[in-house]
Amino acid sequence: MQNKQFKKLIIKQLSIAILCTGIAVLFFSCANKIEKIKELSAAEKLPGMEAEHFEMMYSDSAIIRFKLIAPRMIRYDQEKEPFIEFPDGVEIEKYDGKMRVVSRITANYARYIDKEEKWMAKNNVIALNETGDSLKTEELIWEEKAGKIYSDQFVKIIKKDQIINGIGFESDQNMENWEIKKPTGSLYLDVAN
Repeated sequence: MQNKQFKKLIIKQLSIAILCTGIAVLFFSCANKIEKIKELSAAEKLPGMEAEHFEMMYSDSAIIRFKLIAPRMIRYDQEKEPFIEFPDGVEIEKYDGKMRVVSRITANYARYIDKEEKWMAKNNVIALNETGDSLKTEELIWEEKAGKIYSDQFVKIIKKDQIINGIGFESDQNMENWEIKKPTGSLYLDVAN
């Protein structure tokens, strides 16, 4: 008789242990799933708008100031600092009051930060001014409010009669008044022919 009671007690304790283990596994399993669901549903990681073959004109006082062309545009509205991304490149033209192009910037990647009104162009960045001078670099920042463009990277400026290399660059947004921070070399070209 004691043997039967002992077996019942063992079975009861074993059942309780299995039940507790099952509840613990279920509890931890649900907690992990809830965290994964939160991660997957994070709205700030999802774009608010996407467009292909994107083209935009910006005007002020009925005068077109900028034209932007990009193969693809992605807008992230829910980020802490909302931004627009151009992952496949961008071309931006700036116009004067007579619709003449005064500067142009192209890049293989660009990002516009709404709050700061700042552009970041990367990878094969080329900027041209009205006189035909060009700037080549791998990263260029354009602050619209301040009206300036700059870079801390290697830059090459190509003029009609000169090629100037250096590290760091700053200019007005029309690329008329520019300065290379650390010039590394200059090559003069014979353009008489």
